[in-house]
Amino acid sequence: MIEKLKALESLARQLQPSSAQRNEWHQQVAHYASEFLDNLEDKKAFKQATSDNPDAARDFFFSLEERANPLVGLLSDIEEHIDQHGINPASAGHMGYIPGGGVYPAALGDYLAAVTNRYAGVFFASPGAVHLENDLLSWMCQLMGFPEDSVGNLTSGGSIANLTAIVTAREAQQLRAKDFERAVVYLTEQTHHSIQKAIRISGLSECQIRYVETDSKNGMLPTALDKTIRQDKQKGLIPFFINATLGTTNTGAIDPIDDIAKIASEKALWLHVDAAYGGFFKLVEGMSSAFSGIEKADSITLDPHKTLFLPFGTGAVLIKNKKALMEAHHYQADYMQDTISETGEPGQKFDRSISPADISPELTKHFRGMRLWLPLKLFGLAPFRAALEEKLILTQYLYQKLASKDGFEVGPEPELSVTIFRYVPAKIDPNQFNQELIKRIQLDGDIFLSSTLIDQVFWIRVAIVNFRTHLSHVKKMVKIIEREVKAIITQ
Repeated sequence: MIEKLKALESLARQLQPSSAQRNEWHQQVAHYASEFLDNLEDKKAFKQATSDNPDAARDFFFSLEERANPLVGLLSDIEEHIDQHGINPASAGHMGYIPGGGVYPAALGDYLAAVTNRYAGVFFASPGAVHLENDLLSWMCQLMGFPEDSVGNLTSGGSIANLTAIVTAREAQQLRAKDFERAVVYLTEQTHHSIQKAIRISGLSECQIRYVETDSKNGMLPTALDKTIRQDKQKGLIPFFINATLGTTNTGAIDPIDDIAKIASEKALWLHVDAAYGGFFKLVEGMSSAFSGIEKADSITLDPHKTLFLPFGTGAVLIKNKKALMEAHHYQADYMQDTISETGEPGQKFDRSISPADISPELTKHFRGMRLWLPLKLFGLAPFRAALEEKLILTQYLYQKLASKDGFEVGPEPELSVTIFRYVPAKIDPNQFNQELIKRIQLDGDIFLSSTLIDQVFWIRVAIVNFRTHLSHVKKMVKIIEREVKAIITQ
């Protein structure tokens, strides 16, 4: 047995490489990362995958051997099979969907978090990591005007944040399975589909969903909401949850939160604000009117991986009702008895020691706070404020530019940094024309835009969110759009 253990130990110790080996790997990875970032301006924002050599890709992904592989070869495989195709989220030309970009210090934060491998789920295991994450969440609560005893959790993104809010609302409103068929959720056609997913996952798929009428800017109409709730109560239904959006993914629309909050308060409904995209524009001076009433919400979703420009996988949920949040998510296992700690009482200030595992679907979790804390501390808030304001102004510039050009039709004036447009030709079906236009733009790849369908009208979306996107890139986009329009017309 001893001889067997010695042989196994000798082989297993390869998992703890020497200092020299680590330094060699560091240099190779750092060189790859630097080359990638230094050459971003010359890279495509989108490159469609081809099937020229499917066997090579299959070998790369699925061939695992007992022997070790040199890192230099693996980095070459990564460049060829991963970083050459699809959307390049780091590119300044990525202006489709809701890009973020990934500020460099966030990668350093992830590296430190992964090397030290702190378990940030339970205060007992890593008090410092939990304090850091809860302090970041406390800052977000203050930014949104939430009271000091609010709580929050860093999530993988808006989907889990929305799910956490809906499950908490279900508990706070004391819904039981027998009530689900009569429970009613209120949202709009512009609501992000993660809300509908969360409704299903949370066991509420049998509830009633009301799509409330919107105004000309795609914002929810409070009068229509109020009327619909009153009608539902008269039918013996149980209105319980309103989803308002601060910056819809589709068009960037902002629901009138203050008016909606008054209705929610009067009728005792849970008000959730999905501010995954728009929330951090609160940092920009002069944006306060868009956020009027957000402090009255019961819960808020924010996505630092959108408008704080962090890597994907960084979301947040803020919730006022700590008791309901705990009741929905807190469980204790026998083997975890050493980790039990006080979690404070309602009415206290933001509890820096509350364990994320007690208020979240996750138990084991990555130390996400480091990727947020390090960039905020290294840069300070000023560059983030400037970048966000720049994106707002760039979007206005683009909107005005396209609106002034013959043949172009624009959507509602942008409230944040998403705008929609289409070209309306004289003799070709506009929907067909713009489908061809977006296809040509994407195949060209210098910029990446996306599209949407609103009331059966095909629109092209521009989302100016990436911190690397500046005036020169927007001007380049306009030239590409005009070039491709001309090419379609003359073909």
